Amino acid sequence: MNIKPFIGAQLEKALAERLEKLLRGIPWLQGVSVARNPAEYDRAFDLLARFHLSRGPEIELWVDIQAEPRPSRFPYVAIQREFNQGTTKRARVGVFAAPHISPRMAELCESNGWSWFDLAGNCRISIPEFLHLHYTGNPPVHPTPKPKANLGTSEAGRIVRALLTPFYAGHSWTQRSMQMHCEPGISLGLVNKVVKHFQEESFIEPIDGGGFRLRDPVKLLFAWRDAYRFDQHERQGYFTLLQGSKLRAALEKLGLLSGGFAAYAAFSAADFQAPNVRQPKTWLYVSSRELDRFREVVEAKPVDSGENVVVIVPADDGVFFHQERGGMGSDHLPCTNPVQTYVDLWHCGGRGQEAAEAVLEQCLKPIWKAEGMPV
Repeated sequence: MNIKPFIGAQLEKALAERLEKLLRGIPWLQGVSVARNPAEYDRAFDLLARFHLSRGPEIELWVDIQAEPRPSRFPYVAIQREFNQGTTKRARVGVFAAPHISPRMAELCESNGWSWFDLAGNCRISIPEFLHLHYTGNPPVHPTPKPKANLGTSEAGRIVRALLTPFYAGHSWTQRSMQMHCEPGISLGLVNKVVKHFQEESFIEPIDGGGFRLRDPVKLLFAWRDAYRFDQHERQGYFTLLQGSKLRAALEKLGLLSGGFAAYAAFSAADFQAPNVRQPKTWLYVSSRELDRFREVVEAKPVDSGENVVVIVPADDGVFFHQERGGMGSDHLPCTNPVQTYVDLWHCGGRGQEAAEAVLEQCLKPIWKAEGMPV
């Protein structure tokens, strides 16, 4: 790995050589050339690659280079794929190039119809019906900057919950109002750090008059899901003779007595929010300070095997943020909000990921779509 990164003309030259090598590695491409933008067209870009096929149009790749790519700087424009000039038909594609393309940058390129490549030779260059070149897994040529915020921490998770929870869909935020809505509370400095990271990753966007709003909820949810540490919570198995309506009544009583520090979780929350996967155990979040009350009210005893109640003792009380009653009235213990349900299901094993997808499709996407956000 090179330590000193390329800059300016060096970077442009290195990326041009990399692109030419990628294209010349395909023997049936003819007349491959890569050069600086000759300014033939009224658009600012850095490199122009040309080649043609034995059958089909001449291909042009318009390459936009960024030395320090950030999703927030992505050129959100669509490039017309085909045009006619005289009697020659051409196909053209926008290509984003940088020393390193992160997974988030690759997602943005693909969702906006752009191809991409980096100095290591990772690439996705696609001309529909004519060419699809896709390589990944090559290590970066230069050290990549570390993310400015760690989404795996409890504190960052509190901000993500506030942004994504359906109750606040379409909400406009300031950093101060975000701080006030995080439960438990966090410092304004941490809010500032995480918000800046989300803006750079294009998960949120600034609004007129100051503040920000959610821009890409699904991708933020996936980023949190991948960083989320379900193993930080403690799982305990219990057995109770209470069943059916008696168990539900006992759990409702627990909810009232615990002051909001108990909730249906994972599969049991999904039973109310998006019924999809049936399983016999009852899943709960119970705060450590409410465990004795839980055992008494539910008449539950800890067991090493044969459990019919799974209690998750959370490492952070943020899991109780904006509980909801689900779709069956109010005569039951509240559920974790669907965002929390989703990430827990994704990591809890069994058919959890299948159930998580049902929560995403039935509970979350319809709300975000109604607010005009991409889903």
